Amino acid sequence: MPRRNRPPKREIAPDIKFNSELVARFINKLMVDGKKSTSQRIFYGALDIVEQRAKRPGLDVFEQAVRNATPILEVKPRRVGGATYQVPVEVPPTRQMSLAIRWLIQSTRSRPGKTMAEKLANELMDAASNTGPTIKRREDTHRMAEANRAFAHYRW
Repeated sequence: MPRRNRPPKREIAPDIKFNSELVARFINKLMVDGKKSTSQRIFYGALDIVEQRAKRPGLDVFEQAVRNATPILEVKPRRVGGATYQVPVEVPPTRQMSLAIRWLIQSTRSRPGKTMAEKLANELMDAASNTGPTIKRREDTHRMAEANRAFAHYRW
């Protein structure tokens, strides 16, 4: 990574079915060993399962799940005079999305279930209704930031 200036952000092409950049980012993050068609099949299969169960469009449930999972605050370690403080900071929008997607996929992979599509569908429905491990993770992050609010003056 260069020291002087940040490299430009890469543009991600929207996905084929919904023409959504968020869906494309999620599919890319879901991908293992470069098998994009497999991750697309898993994702679109999960949305079909969600549509059948929730009786509303799968894309709406997915977007609601990502919105519910996005953190607003997080803590970053800051070293001041030999002591390390956990300083609460606001999360930039791109990182908010990345964290939400990462947490959804991690919780999906750790879930018990038959197929990955079923596990993803269950996780998306839980996150859309503000329950499940992904939402717990966001709440824990917010709770930690709230607990360390006293060190907010160390923000840089």
